[in-house]
Amino acid sequence: MEQTTPRFAFGPRNYRLMFIGLAVLAAGFITMMLDSADYGEGFLGITLGPILLAVGFGIEFWAIMSRAGSTAPVAKDAATVNTVPSQPVPPTTVPPAAPTYKR
Repeated sequence: MEQTTPRFAFGPRNYRLMFIGLAVLAAGFITMMLDSADYGEGFLGITLGPILLAVGFGIEFWAIMSRAGSTAPVAKDAATVNTVPSQPVPPTTVPPAAPTYKR
């Protein structure tokens, strides 16, 4: 039996982007904690921290939604390769089945 290599949805680029996004998110939370104003109402707590969080979540979204591209391993076996038939296959008609319930 041939050994096939699985194709993963995430490639190295996706994981790098995810770790960068996590680092930006952590920096946003730490920035909001470092605000010395009362109740975090200074520039760090109200402006810079939330901007970093929004950017971090955007990076996370991009990391999840982007394609792995050519860096992801691709399996080349009969189970994953789609073949197109040379002649069109006529549709098969299935007769309607009789109902199995009684009124």
